Amino acid sequence: MKTTKLFSMILLGIMLISVSAFAGDKKAEAKKELKNQTNCPVMGGAIDSSIYTDIQGQRVYHCCPMCKSKLQKDPDTYFKKAGEQGILFENIQKTCPVSGEELDENSVYSDFEGRRIYFCCKKCRGTFNEDPQKVLKSMDGKSGKMDMKHEMKKDSGDGHSGHNH
Repeated sequence: MKTTKLFSMILLGIMLISVSAFAGDKKAEAKKELKNQTNCPVMGGAIDSSIYTDIQGQRVYHCCPMCKSKLQKDPDTYFKKAGEQGILFENIQKTCPVSGEELDENSVYSDFEGRRIYFCCKKCRGTFNEDPQKVLKSMDGKSGKMDMKHEMKKDSGDGHSGHNH
């Protein structure tokens, strides 16, 4: 009987420690504060607001004109590094990258590696979360929307009926 009680106490202790550790990780993650860009992602120098690249719905400022081509050659490297540093670039989107519809409000979004991407609805955000790179690559195309369609049921219950995707 004493062994069972001791085992139960040890198991309970392990569970409490595990839950506490997990909760601590979530709190640390939630507290990560995002900050606006102040330095060039390529060279690290102070940004010049007259030198920038519009890419993947973001306006990325540079310290000099030579940094533009480096960013364009490998944007994911610079966006990922900025995201790890908690840097959020200026968003310049006018349309949803999935549906192509005009953005009325900026309440549905996803933060991904230094980019805040806005969507017209939660379904489009879900499409983005399934394959972010596919959506991001489509944002640099002429249409600004993905080359894919998804249908919504007429009465989806989300107040978004009549939506063109």
